[in-house]
Amino acid sequence: MGEMGEHVLSAADSRAVALVVREEIARRRITRLALADQARISLSTLEKALSGRRPFTLATTIRLEDALGINLRNGHLTSTVTAARAYGPDTAPEDLGSYSRAGVSWIEGPYVTVRPSFGEPDALYAYQTMIAWDEGTSSLVFHEAGRIDADFTQNGSVSVPHQSGHIYLITNRHGQFRLIIVARPTITGEMHGILATLQAGRGAQLTPIAAPIVLVPAAKAGPVEFGRIPPLHRDFARFRKLLRRTIDDQFARLLGV
Repeated sequence: MGEMGEHVLSAADSRAVALVVREEIARRRITRLALADQARISLSTLEKALSGRRPFTLATTIRLEDALGINLRNGHLTSTVTAARAYGPDTAPEDLGSYSRAGVSWIEGPYVTVRPSFGEPDALYAYQTMIAWDEGTSSLVFHEAGRIDADFTQNGSVSVPHQSGHIYLITNRHGQFRLIIVARPTITGEMHGILATLQAGRGAQLTPIAAPIVLVPAAKAGPVEFGRIPPLHRDFARFRKLLRRTIDDQFARLLGV
């Protein structure tokens, strides 16, 4: 129990709630101050809870649920925390590959992500992907940034099963999935693979689409202008070469009909 008899969440549940709230802040591109105002809580309370310096209270959690329009105490959250408890603080849940933190540390870090542009023929599209260990879920997670179509910024879980030798970046938003499958890094650090997602069209139209994709370690990519990269752009030739390697070296195959 907290001050004045307030019910507080357990440490594990607080970490899980903090993870979801941080993801929602990033996805919606809002500030912590704006969220605190909407939830009618102090910025200090929110900051301390998100940083782990104090647990979430039930009252604070309910106010955040009202502000965000989501359930922070649902079954998925509970199952994620339960799995993290069962496998230990440094081992991912079985449904993400049961990998150890030490065993995947080489994947962590910022990447420049390149794929074909969905909206402009012959152009490419670049943005940042950060992969890092999250103690709340005891697994790797990823977060995107630098997208000019900010409303479609993605974040989610990272699965690294030993059997397939591939890495999966999984977004699950209320049952709607986006999936990236990449091979393990080449000797120069790039991860090549394929993206399966939905392309936004006119109105509410969404169309399934697949495309080659490559994640380049930011340290090796050099300065990059995120966004659309047209054919005359300075980065176009080198990024197109990397994308072509995805298909030419059969890191992924796109079959015709």
